[in-house]
Amino acid sequence: MVVSQTALNIAELIEADKKHYLHPTTVPKLFVENGPKIIFAKGEGVRVTDVQGKSYIDGASMLWNVNLGHGNKELAQAAYDQMTTIAYSSSFYGYSNEKAVRLAEKVVSIAPGDLSAIFFTSGGSESNDTAFKLARFYWDLKGRPTKKKVISISRSYHGATVSAGTATRIEGFHSFSGSKDPDMVRAKSHLTNCELGDRNDPNYEGCIRDVIEKEGADTIAAVILEPIQGAGGVHVSPDGYLQAVKALCEENNILLIADEVICGFGRTGKMFGVDNWNVVPDIMSVAKGITGGYAQLGGVLISKEIRDTIVQYDKILGHGFTYSGHPTACAIGLKTIEILERDNILENVNNMEKELKKGFAYLTDKYRYFTKSRAVGLLAGFELQQDREADLPFAETVRPATFVVEQCFKRNLILRAADFEKGKDIVAIAPPLIINKEEISEMINIIDAAMTEFEKTVK
Repeated sequence: MVVSQTALNIAELIEADKKHYLHPTTVPKLFVENGPKIIFAKGEGVRVTDVQGKSYIDGASMLWNVNLGHGNKELAQAAYDQMTTIAYSSSFYGYSNEKAVRLAEKVVSIAPGDLSAIFFTSGGSESNDTAFKLARFYWDLKGRPTKKKVISISRSYHGATVSAGTATRIEGFHSFSGSKDPDMVRAKSHLTNCELGDRNDPNYEGCIRDVIEKEGADTIAAVILEPIQGAGGVHVSPDGYLQAVKALCEENNILLIADEVICGFGRTGKMFGVDNWNVVPDIMSVAKGITGGYAQLGGVLISKEIRDTIVQYDKILGHGFTYSGHPTACAIGLKTIEILERDNILENVNNMEKELKKGFAYLTDKYRYFTKSRAVGLLAGFELQQDREADLPFAETVRPATFVVEQCFKRNLILRAADFEKGKDIVAIAPPLIINKEEISEMINIIDAAMTEFEKTVK
């Protein structure tokens, strides 16, 4: 038997991966035993191809971030043009560069309300850690140094750095390695009536309002929320919830941080997730979609009040990253926003939301285990339940979401399972914002086939 050079190269690549590459959010023991599930080689539009030439629909935009699809030549050209001009320059010591300035100006111009300045980071975890530090710093400057605590809610995901990981309420990330920020406080999620002040609600204990009352508003710097929770299972904020939390924060002199790392830059059919509820946060974290995944970039937008307070500080601002305001990343960010606006991408997102919901309706009618589908723009998901009428989940050993996602993968569709929470078996869907009607239909057909396979396993 003759083994091709290509096969040998792939085998060598797999072995090198197993020996030398420690992967994030992966089971190390299984990875060393089995090797990489897929090695990507190229991408175009909504599709990616592996080293063996097999093509997949990227139904998750990789990590919710490849908003303009793969292989976008305009973004590549923007990177090339900047790299051949000046690829990198520092933002420390008052140094600046044109692309960072122009991107800051542009992002502020499309941001909600009075968000008027941005601190650039390299990604979402850095953005949320920065948001916490700036919130605490603001209160220090206002003569309120006891306001240090940050409230985050159940099912939230805010990152993997120490503070962002502590704020995350997905247990595997929250407790990893014992690293903890002691000033992170937990509250229950999405209890609108409780946040409005209904103390007779049976769920009142542990809501944000209750936590503020028990901890003391004079100890709370901020509340952080995702407008739509992503990694936690695509949980959409109920109508009135964000407004209730914003009012609660104002009532208690607490800052509201919106984590827009996933929702921002068109993912929900609006430029930012909070725009769906007309809520203006005091601080807003962004990343992912700002460059469509083509470069590492994030940022923290702050209100005019916070900005005007910080710029009165007459010592060195003791915070920053080597790649803050990276010229090449900022050039890509500028081109990304240009394309979003020029090509009416948000209009496409809203149209494709309708197509996705039609597919969900079809699957709901066909499969008795398919339920609780939701989509805001192209941030979507559905659940699998043993008995949807009785709201009864499958046994933990069944893991239907993982099964369906694996069946989709075998049929060349990449999706994501969110089944970390007991009684919740959720499949998340977030394709690139450029997806078309035919590609949505192809995705639904693959999910249909995967559901048929799942149905065969249920006794």
